[in-house]
Amino acid sequence: MDINEHQQWLVKFYEKRDWFKYPPQDRVNYITEELGELSRAVRTIEVGRDHPGEKILNQAEKEDNLREEMADVIDQVLVLAAKYDIKPDELLEYSENKLKKRFNMDV
Repeated sequence: MDINEHQQWLVKFYEKRDWFKYPPQDRVNYITEELGELSRAVRTIEVGRDHPGEKILNQAEKEDNLREEMADVIDQVLVLAAKYDIKPDELLEYSENKLKKRFNMDV
């Protein structure tokens, strides 16, 4: 799957749900919420959870939840990027160039 195509699909999906209208500062709040859920998923795998109101997950369910939360974080970043007309491949290139320059190395 191409990340730029996924971003376009997300924008259309969010527009149909009337979610794309929310301003960037709201989108950052959603990213924060998703990061919290990702943090909980990692903690569940690495440390465990002992909460009486939660179902005990097997390893496959824990790993599926981790993927779900990582995908949610990525999706929120992609929607925020679309709000500023930034393509995902531009972000990836920017990241690589920044690290190469900062650490004076090419991998």
